[in-house]
Amino acid sequence: MPALPAPGAGAVSTDESLTRAEELLARVEAVRAELERVAEGEEGSPDRAIELLGELSELAKAVEEELTRAQRAAEADAQSG
Repeated sequence: MPALPAPGAGAVSTDESLTRAEELLARVEAVRAELERVAEGEEGSPDRAIELLGELSELAKAVEEELTRAQRAAEADAQSG
């Protein structure tokens, strides 16, 4: 998973943050689908399921961070414009 910019690291536009959030949500969906396949499989690996749940948790945090960045950028734009 590529590293995310640290909060406050450079100016990020609202559109950039929203685009990044959309990309992360697509990854969430892909991991969720894989988790579903693992759960439905007769030989589903509990270790793999736990790994996928951890990945989903990290992705959810990243989405939340991007949405917060987008909100801050939008508020900054509104105040400066």
